[in-house]
Amino acid sequence: MLKDLFPARDGALHCEDVPLEDLAAKFGTPLYVYSRAGIVGMLSAYQNAFRKWDPVVAYAVKANPSLEIIRSLAASGGGADIVSGGELHRALKAGVDPSKIVFAGVGKSASEMEEALSAGILLFNVESVPELELLNEVAGRLGRVAPIAIRVNPDVDP
Repeated sequence: MLKDLFPARDGALHCEDVPLEDLAAKFGTPLYVYSRAGIVGMLSAYQNAFRKWDPVVAYAVKANPSLEIIRSLAASGGGADIVSGGELHRALKAGVDPSKIVFAGVGKSASEMEEALSAGILLFNVESVPELELLNEVAGRLGRVAPIAIRVNPDVDP
């Protein structure tokens, strides 16, 4: 698949018809180059593979918080998997529909929970009883019901 995204033509690798040598000459190296068509194409493949279930395919913002990548995925119907308030702000700024945002990760603060609840995210992945209790307290204070999924790690001694 990568060779299709970055084909060699005339002895030079290309990304979406742009020679990578030209980009390296213009911007210097090391240089990270992403294919919008490739990223959106992968999203589309996941959406199509699971279309029968109307999935929310959520991009892990921690993998690469580039607003352009997040914006491209959001414009194509993708969601966001976030682990912090900062990532929530990035996802919203990039245009991700809040109803396609999943808040995962441990250590969510009360203020982050409040911001996510106020934004109307899809759900929180809850990983501990104390986290669930805090989320319940924050949601109660806001007069809301927090949408959750419970993450279970079987056979893991905390």
